[in-house]
Amino acid sequence: MTWYDAPSHAAGAALAERLVQHGMPDVDIRSTGVRVRATEEAQLAAAELGLTANPAGDQTLDVVIEAADPAAVQPFWDTVLGPDLLRRDPKFAVRRLAEPRPLRNRIHVDVVRPAAAVDEARAVTGREPSGAYGVMLPDDEGNEVDLVPGDPLPGTTDWLALFGAMTFYPTSAPAHLATKVAELADAAGVPLMIDVRAEGVVIDSGKDRWEDADGADPKFVALATRIEDAAKELGLRADPAPLRFVQFGIDALDVPAVRAFWVALLGYAEDERPHLSDIYDPRRLNPVLFFQQLEEPRQQRNRIRFELALPEDAVAQRVRTALSTGGRVLSEKPYLVADPEGNEVLIGT
Repeated sequence: MTWYDAPSHAAGAALAERLVQHGMPDVDIRSTGVRVRATEEAQLAAAELGLTANPAGDQTLDVVIEAADPAAVQPFWDTVLGPDLLRRDPKFAVRRLAEPRPLRNRIHVDVVRPAAAVDEARAVTGREPSGAYGVMLPDDEGNEVDLVPGDPLPGTTDWLALFGAMTFYPTSAPAHLATKVAELADAAGVPLMIDVRAEGVVIDSGKDRWEDADGADPKFVALATRIEDAAKELGLRADPAPLRFVQFGIDALDVPAVRAFWVALLGYAEDERPHLSDIYDPRRLNPVLFFQQLEEPRQQRNRIRFELALPEDAVAQRVRTALSTGGRVLSEKPYLVADPEGNEVLIGT
């Protein structure tokens, strides 16, 4: 995938329109740029539109869950995650664990889905939610997920609040809808994530960007309703079923040090709200990470780790960045790196 810097949502939507004739690829439109698979057609179209490729946006962050019996654990994760039909979220892989690690992980998963999907997942897994928020489900080996039901977004008919405000419109002309949404977002001055797929268009505020201190932000709700009106004029109906939000939490004794490591390694930005520890991809392409205070050390390798894919010529510099912020290399080629408290990431291409 290639990221192109762009001045507006509309500039990214123009690239999507150019690519329709080549079969609709996955196109991720943001207020500051657009990401698309690096094909010759995409490169030519981007050049014609004056868009500039920026390799800083070419990375993906995925997850590996290790288990003594992967075949037994895989169905649990398939159920709680649901299929990523729209190819928006990190990939999850379940792999065999080489040695027992019975203690609780320091990395855990949050998944937010429509309420009906959460109810179904709980029923299929046969597990009762527990934990501090009453939403935690463990797999058979103790790997945890907070599976959270979303709610309707107040003041709208087609949107759900899944930490981010989201809607999905199936359509055979996704680039046309994306252009309409981009124009509305630019006019409103509200940044959106507009993910164009052959199956339709996902429109997403990004985590928490739909709300203010009093709840749903009237400016965002006004834009959401204008998007609903535009979709209705095109004869479209929203389908919430494929929607989901995924983020990852890391428990740490020294939260500032561990947080600084991941900010530097991933090129993320820090959430400036004083009551939160979130860090996020400034291009809104990769998952949010947040950090929680650990009261006492857990001297065990996690059963969950990250995998960071980069362009080949960027790997060495990222490893140096990891080392400069308290990380250490556990193995090479591909590089397995640990943060200051042992949380691991495999850095490759």
